[in-house]
Amino acid sequence: MRFRAKIVDIGCLNHFTRTINTIAKLTKTCTLRLTVDKLYFILSDKVANGGVGMWCELSQGNFFEEFQMEGVAAEHNEIYLELSPENLSRALKTAQNAKAVKVKLTNKHCPCLTVAVELPSLSSSSRIVTHDIPVGVIPRKLWDDFKEPVVPDFDVSIYLPVLKTMKSIVERMKNLSNSIVIEANLNGDMNLKIETELVSVTTHFKELGNPPWAADNGSQSSTQERDPESMAEARIDIKKLLQLLAGQQVNPTKALCNIVSKRIVHFILLHEDVSLQYFIPALA
Repeated sequence: MRFRAKIVDIGCLNHFTRTINTIAKLTKTCTLRLTVDKLYFILSDKVANGGVGMWCELSQGNFFEEFQMEGVAAEHNEIYLELSPENLSRALKTAQNAKAVKVKLTNKHCPCLTVAVELPSLSSSSRIVTHDIPVGVIPRKLWDDFKEPVVPDFDVSIYLPVLKTMKSIVERMKNLSNSIVIEANLNGDMNLKIETELVSVTTHFKELGNPPWAADNGSQSSTQERDPESMAEARIDIKKLLQLLAGQQVNPTKALCNIVSKRIVHFILLHEDVSLQYFIPALA
């Protein structure tokens, strides 16, 4: 099992760093899945048990100058590691104006992702700062726990308003309640609602637009028979929503959410070559 990669382009490095920072804001530990052409950061807390789920996908060709890996076996050419994204984020902080960053799977007392940051120096020799990030190697028999989550059969899918705006609204609401209701319809309307015994606050967004989802057989999915005015809603933990909004360091080109009434809110944030899916289960 081998892995080594190298980033030399400063734009790619900054983009990669922002992505890792975003993930570090969302979870303490996650699974890094390496394949020949992609990297995945996965959090598979069982959403059914009230945990959030995350699936972040990056095309390695858009970030790395070199990327070599050999998986656990020829027919399973993948590597699954457990790591703390915060540690990786810290290592990348030292790489702000680096000439190159190399990442390698090593074994130093325990398996590590070794991040070597080559910094510019005044003399002809370069300075290299090395970080060893401990990782756990996940055995093949557990890989099935980290499958890509199935996009739930949602009632409504809607584009999100500007995330900064949404964040400042949710930030103010969190002082009033621990939970928030997100509701939306197929007319492009979305409401964020707080209801407590003392106060009820609603923010309305209009004309957000609804993404065109086509089902595999060419027909539209179950949303087609739905009355466009009728709202689908889910009440979720306000802190989990804020964590997602506050953690955003990449400004997504597209952000949308799918609501499965009373069950789950599924967020999808797309940015050039990174896609982040985030699942927040509804509260009873």
